[in-house]
Amino acid sequence: MPVKFWQRAAALAAWIVVWQLAAVSLGHGGLFLATPIQTLQALAQLAPTAGFWQRIVFSALRILAGFLLAVVGGLVLGALGARWRWVRIFIEPAMQLIRAMPVASFVILALLWVRSANLSVVVSFTHVLPVVYAGVQGGIADTDSQLLEMAHVYRLPLITRLRYIWLPGIFPSFCESCIAAMGMCWKSGVSAEVIGLPDHSVGDALYRAKITLSTPDVFAWTLVIVLLSALLSTVAARLLRAVKARLCGEVQA
Repeated sequence: MPVKFWQRAAALAAWIVVWQLAAVSLGHGGLFLATPIQTLQALAQLAPTAGFWQRIVFSALRILAGFLLAVVGGLVLGALGARWRWVRIFIEPAMQLIRAMPVASFVILALLWVRSANLSVVVSFTHVLPVVYAGVQGGIADTDSQLLEMAHVYRLPLITRLRYIWLPGIFPSFCESCIAAMGMCWKSGVSAEVIGLPDHSVGDALYRAKITLSTPDVFAWTLVIVLLSALLSTVAARLLRAVKARLCGEVQA
């Protein structure tokens, strides 16, 4: 049974009340836990400033660049791994290493190779790549083998196979992996910025708010990151569905 909008809204309101009660019980004027009102007030003060939007654009462009590179890389490596078993065996240890490595450890290593301004591109790319790769591999494995056999028997052109067999088969798993990866992309990218501290970035603003004990600003920037991640995940899902509908000739619901 699908969850209704009012049920989601009620659950969100309940958590906001819990947040408010926890902040009030800790006291100290929101030093340790800012209230929802303090967070919104801090956001209202930040939003009209040019620096606020400059930081968002700076971080978003680099994080999205890493995401797009990872999507392309995941598609290519996933297809190659499905086609040739030795490629999959060769790639798998690297993917396992990236999955297991903490973001902080990788960021410190990456700082030896790239400037801090480009750090979020590299970190976003490496942490999204295994997710997209696994999604492509899973989608290829789920593709109907009988349809592939029929396509082979009737010698259907490669473009026809891609459009009507491979794409519909791969898309559900690929789409889910991209949506999940978008959230990971923002978390890993901003974490890299908090450590590397590139100027004019969201991570730099988050760190500065923390060292100056501006707890409402910390919560405001965290809220911005969450909202951007949710917004871009929704946009990515819609775009992917539109691409599938376009390529497969399907009507969107």
